[in-house]
Amino acid sequence: MRHLNVSLIGIDQGNVEVFSEFADGGDMWTGRGARERRKAVRFSEPFRTPPTVQVSLSMWDMDQSANARADLLADNITETGFDLVFRTWSDTRVARVRMSWLAIGELPSEDDWQLY
Repeated sequence: MRHLNVSLIGIDQGNVEVFSEFADGGDMWTGRGARERRKAVRFSEPFRTPPTVQVSLSMWDMDQSANARADLLADNITETGFDLVFRTWSDTRVARVRMSWLAIGELPSEDDWQLY
């Protein structure tokens, strides 16, 4: 459980195409090579501390001839952004993926002191 001890709480959200590889025969579609894709996301304004980030699939286009396998996560979360990560493995072939995200965290206050 994360406890927030501020009066300013920010919520930011987005929907991002992580990759589209069916047209050009990319590794995700052919099932060979790198099976992970990352997409950097920047928040619309910085949080005071790294927020909690939830990610989900909002669209996926998978080949129906194999099992659909996916691992989704938010990685490298900072006050200013994070990496959306999509991974698959084995014989799964993925044409394209879009992911949604939601970040909730503390916002800076004008009463915060900056010591240098």
